[in-house]
Amino acid sequence: MDYVIEIDHLTKSYGKNRGVTDVSLKVKEGDIFGFLGPNGAGKSTTIRSMMGFLRFNKGSIKILGMDSVRDREKILTEVGYMPSEAWFYDSMKVSEVIAYAAEIRGKYCRDEAEKLCERLKVNTNKKIRELSYGNKKKVSIVCAMQHRPKLFIFDEPTGGLDPLMQRSFFELIGEYVDKGATCLLSTHVLSEVNKYCKSAAIMRDGRLTMLDSPNIDDDAFLKFYEDEVEI
Repeated sequence: MDYVIEIDHLTKSYGKNRGVTDVSLKVKEGDIFGFLGPNGAGKSTTIRSMMGFLRFNKGSIKILGMDSVRDREKILTEVGYMPSEAWFYDSMKVSEVIAYAAEIRGKYCRDEAEKLCERLKVNTNKKIRELSYGNKKKVSIVCAMQHRPKLFIFDEPTGGLDPLMQRSFFELIGEYVDKGATCLLSTHVLSEVNKYCKSAAIMRDGRLTMLDSPNIDDDAFLKFYEDEVEI
């Protein structure tokens, strides 16, 4: 069985502030994996460690068979990564941002980008400063998907998207996965995991609990947390 993500005993400490502790996780090829937990649980720290943006204290991470530290640059070109917060140059047009993201990876993506922009109703003529939070999210989704990577890593991708755009986004994920891609979806929205994910894990206080099934009812979910969460 092939795994596209292999995390072994990952520990990242921020001193007195919470990091992640002894996280081990494997994601199978072709999976839509739900990475569930409230804000501050350690999801983004784990993902940033996977992408080589953070130096962790202990453990090891392999992405598409590559070491997250040694092969960081190669991983960044091969993975479709969408951070929780999209930062672009305000003066650039949407079309310029999308083209620049493709250029960084050294790949021709125009046809796929046009298809994605049509599906997500992205206005490529506007400047970034003119966009709402949700429309910036859509631009970030296009940048992550346009090169048709083998692995997508989305960190809270649906915030700011209206219900129709959320449905279009998940339809796109399903289409890419049907063609051989894999997706890790980090979210605090339980309904997204229940509806779309094949496998799942829950982060709480920097520690991870694997789930036997992604289908978990609201009461069981709330037992993991003392804080109010979105269901």
